[in-house]
Amino acid sequence: MPLPNIDEKYFTTFLVDLLNTPSPTGFAEPAIEFVEKELSKYKQLQLSRTRKGALVARWEVKSSQPPAALTAHADTLGAVVKEIKPNGRLKLSRIGGIQWNTVETEGVWIFPSKGEKIRGSVLIDTASGHIYSAAGGETPRNDEHMEVRLDARTTSEKETRALGINIGDCVAFDPRVEVTQGFIRSRFLDDKACVANLVAAIKSLTDAGQSPTRTIYFHISNYEEVGHGAAAGIPTEVAELITVDMAVVGNGQESDEFHATLCTKDSGGPYHEGLNKKMRAIAEQHNIPYKTDVYPFYGSDGESFWRAGGDVALSLIGPGIDASHNYERAHMDGLNATTNWVMAYLLSE
Repeated sequence: MPLPNIDEKYFTTFLVDLLNTPSPTGFAEPAIEFVEKELSKYKQLQLSRTRKGALVARWEVKSSQPPAALTAHADTLGAVVKEIKPNGRLKLSRIGGIQWNTVETEGVWIFPSKGEKIRGSVLIDTASGHIYSAAGGETPRNDEHMEVRLDARTTSEKETRALGINIGDCVAFDPRVEVTQGFIRSRFLDDKACVANLVAAIKSLTDAGQSPTRTIYFHISNYEEVGHGAAAGIPTEVAELITVDMAVVGNGQESDEFHATLCTKDSGGPYHEGLNKKMRAIAEQHNIPYKTDVYPFYGSDGESFWRAGGDVALSLIGPGIDASHNYERAHMDGLNATTNWVMAYLLSE
């Protein structure tokens, strides 16, 4: 039986809106709420939250097979205010693996614990070429020298605090989303692209009047970028867990932007051989273009569940994403392949 059609317009609109919803780890509630609102349209899903704020959607099906789960994460890289400098500008403490050289001159929003959000931009503290000349280019891009210049009339710590800004406030970097020639360019495709894969698969199955072959849990986590997103929230009755997260594209990698990828091993070790074989067979049965790969500097939500004692077979699939933790890019071919793989898994025996 052919897989249901993918509504690419729906997929793209949902993904762009999700990318434009700020959600650094620890402050991911806006994105979780956005996904929750979208999934509430599908009456077959029973929605709930974990105590730490992850979203769980249960699609119950009468079956003799044990339930399975898929997980993707809505939290992203970001920062918090670490220090208010004497000149009123901000020093940041980064969340996740964001690199300073990738966000220099980027726009940001600061979300004060009290008051309205405030606009700003990330600069080196020797940014003025007419003052620092060559020294600006030689200044290290590190926590000490990078700062946020606020779009507000402030030249002192006192004036900045009067705006409502305090230590620990969330800072979200602009995603800079652009859809062009089949590509989607944006920060934080890791892992909002894969959240869109899950949501699009649910829509396609629903539109086609189809259901999974067994009860499925969809787990949208909110702490993946700091290593413990899906450590809790996957029910103990689940026998198989598919992590849907970006595939690494770059030198030495098999993955590319035009395929889905099955990761067999990452920094945490190998994934479950039996479930990997099943995922390969499913992809080949449905002519889904995929590659296999190894990610040397990578960890997943599924592994965090394993480390927390989760007793499941575990696999990791996802679309190829170029320039991970930088200004990322994906192509609809790889995104569609991943959505199809998700649907094929949901319909498998």
